[in-house]
Amino acid sequence: MVAGVSNSSGNHRSPPRRVALFVTCLVDLFRPAVGFAAIKLLEEAGCTVEVPPLQVCCGQPAYNTGDRATTRAIAIQVMDAFEGYDAVVAPSGSCGGMLSHHYPALFDDQPALKARAENLAGRSHELISFLVDVLGIKKIATQYDGTVTYHDSCSGLRELGVKEQPRQLLGSVKGLELREMKTPEVCCGFGGTFCVKYPEISNAMVGEKSADIAATGADTLLAGDLGCLMNMAGKLQREGSAVRVRHVAEVLAGMGDLPAIGEPETGAR
Repeated sequence: MVAGVSNSSGNHRSPPRRVALFVTCLVDLFRPAVGFAAIKLLEEAGCTVEVPPLQVCCGQPAYNTGDRATTRAIAIQVMDAFEGYDAVVAPSGSCGGMLSHHYPALFDDQPALKARAENLAGRSHELISFLVDVLGIKKIATQYDGTVTYHDSCSGLRELGVKEQPRQLLGSVKGLELREMKTPEVCCGFGGTFCVKYPEISNAMVGEKSADIAATGADTLLAGDLGCLMNMAGKLQREGSAVRVRHVAEVLAGMGDLPAIGEPETGAR
């Protein structure tokens, strides 16, 4: 079934907003389908979507390791790339949180740049939150035949308040049954550079998460951050689990028939 979105009146939102998609590094390099799903959802919601070609990493890896000089240089390039759009939307709570919560403080000693960072922060949104909270989308006209469980990624949940929005939209998907984990809000252990610095702790955390996922009996794991999804997909596959892992945008956009994260692409050798 072709996906479609509607607001409370049942009609597409108008007039279109000029929206820029912040693709994110992981989506660009490992799961472009998430970017295409985001564009589809935004366009069906009445937005005019552009993908600025000069966009780069949000700077979060440098920021998390304390390299403020590099982070500021990256932030300036991002601000240049996304100047003038009505909204900047990212299919990632962590990248969205970086733009909206951390950029302004980078330029406390540079008022002009701080003003630009605050302007960008005010226009930046996580994808599902933007659809529900800004555009007023209430339901998605698509189908996914399966039982899913949803993981709340740390930045999306704690920085941006993304919790009920994906569940609201998933509740409107035909054929989909949502089964909650016992601890959906507990970190999966990815944490960006955390999993590199502390691999043993990270592995223990994702092991607890995979057990929680298995206990639901769900056949599909969803979340809104690709880093978390890749981490959990890797652990589930190492354990021999049959649970398939997808970004929530893919299911909402009617792209749930694509190979799951970690699976070979159709026709791949």
